[in-house]
Amino acid sequence: MNPKVSVIIPTFNRSGVIKRAIDSVLNQSYQNFELIVVDDGSTDKTYAILEEYTVQSKIKLMTTANRGVSAARNLAVRNSQGQWVSFLDSDDEWLKEKLQRQMELVETEPSLKIIHTEEIWIRNGIRVNQMKKHQKYGGDIYEKCLPLCLISPSTVLIKKELYLQEKGFNENLPVCEDYDLWLRLTAYNKVGFIKDPLIKKYGGHDDQLSKKFLAMDYFRVLSLNDMMGNLNLTKEKKHLTQKMLLQKCNILLNGYKKHGNLYNCNQIEKIFLKWNTNH
Repeated sequence: MNPKVSVIIPTFNRSGVIKRAIDSVLNQSYQNFELIVVDDGSTDKTYAILEEYTVQSKIKLMTTANRGVSAARNLAVRNSQGQWVSFLDSDDEWLKEKLQRQMELVETEPSLKIIHTEEIWIRNGIRVNQMKKHQKYGGDIYEKCLPLCLISPSTVLIKKELYLQEKGFNENLPVCEDYDLWLRLTAYNKVGFIKDPLIKKYGGHDDQLSKKFLAMDYFRVLSLNDMMGNLNLTKEKKHLTQKMLLQKCNILLNGYKKHGNLYNCNQIEKIFLKWNTNH
């Protein structure tokens, strides 16, 4: 029997934490899954640690040259066997009931194709409270996803056919690839939400991608620009997208002009002028 869920862990130089992530999957109360770990060109001891796990039948190990987290996830999905896919970042950890609670919701609400959960935030080893702007929701949440990313990849469960239909994560985005995918999915799909925290999301460490890019809104604007051409958007959602795009453009342009960043300034200005119907 094919596994119901394909669990995907992309990893790059995470030898210090990868065992925690893998063990949290293997210890799930729901066991009808396969686990695919993609080593994205690690140069530390990550691969040696992963080899120790391959004797377990539920684990498939894939290795690639370093192409980034989106390419690793997409590769794994293409080679997966499950009807559903679920992602876990290699520095995060699932609680034992995570998959079981999500699959129970699938049974009670079979129309759902994407489900996420609440999460526990741990920064530099200390549990912290999320700000109000990070509050999670279910239902038609497209508008709430426009300002920033409200779905953590490590919490999500997605119907594989929907993921493939949307062509997965955008491999051209070095960050905000999750923000981009959630916009495309929530544009025409209701989202299931479990209010209980079912993962631990760790942050504060130096190798986080979000620390390498100061102006994350630059990549969100690129995504919003693509969404403006999305045929699935209703008139109302297109208006909301345009409003958010212009707002973020204005903030970026002020910063770029202040700091003399002419290249990014010119790029964002072109997008702003393209969609600013009031000029």
